[in-house]
Amino acid sequence: MSDRLSVFKTYKLYVGGKFPRSESGRVYEVTDAKGNWLANAPLSSRKDARDAVVAARKAFGGWSGATAYNRGQVLYRVAEMLEGRKDQFVREVADAEGLSKSKAAAVVDATIDRWVWYAGWTDKIAQVIGGANPVAGPFFNLSSPEPTGVVAVLAPQESSFLGLVSVVAPVIATGNTAVVIASEKSPLPALSLGEVLATSDVPGGVVNVLSGRTAELAAPLAAHQDVNAIDLAGADEVLAKELEVAAADNLKRVLRPQAVDYFETPGIERMTAFLETKTVWHPTGSLGASGSSY
Repeated sequence: MSDRLSVFKTYKLYVGGKFPRSESGRVYEVTDAKGNWLANAPLSSRKDARDAVVAARKAFGGWSGATAYNRGQVLYRVAEMLEGRKDQFVREVADAEGLSKSKAAAVVDATIDRWVWYAGWTDKIAQVIGGANPVAGPFFNLSSPEPTGVVAVLAPQESSFLGLVSVVAPVIATGNTAVVIASEKSPLPALSLGEVLATSDVPGGVVNVLSGRTAELAAPLAAHQDVNAIDLAGADEVLAKELEVAAADNLKRVLRPQAVDYFETPGIERMTAFLETKTVWHPTGSLGASGSSY
């Protein structure tokens, strides 16, 4: 038997491209499916949540202003990084969800594929939901999607990695920035994802990852005047109703929780949920006798 002590990892938040400890200094124990202690995770405070919103708002201009093609390249780079750290995520998912190594590996493979799937949509979604509108009169009438802004995301509680990526990737693929509350029971895959994002090309502040009590963190985000939308995937029915009421104060877009099989190929609903449509009218000028003048 080895007399060497295990070196347990100290997890930190991921906010603004950096790894701060919780402002409160609090942590909580994270255990595996059998109750074995895995690590301490930061117990985020309301101040941490507000700091994450500030970071997300600061990053929004640059990220939303990047070309869709560039966003796709950046997201694909994240998938490359995830592939290189696959073994770590297999261990973390197995511990978090009580899965065998082979089943956890299948989850991680599906998660990486999901990230690639959304990376491919960045420069295609505008073609699907945008376009030219037929109008009566000498006008061009064009509709194009634009990101909503800062989106608070309550990650699914049970699907700690595949579910997490399935709700975060569509938010940032469409040019929004995100404040993510990790699964309360199984936050480690989400906190490790922050490490991947930090070493990829994703600008700091585009994704901010908080861990702690979901209800405690979600309340100030739902009421925050600088949060534009909220995804309630990780909320139960009672909490979702409370947050929806709070979100109404500044007319946030709200995506309510719904039963989802995250292994199924997603549609475009999670991308369109946090997009606005901008319509531009442009005069063509008086048509000449030939009908071809502009």
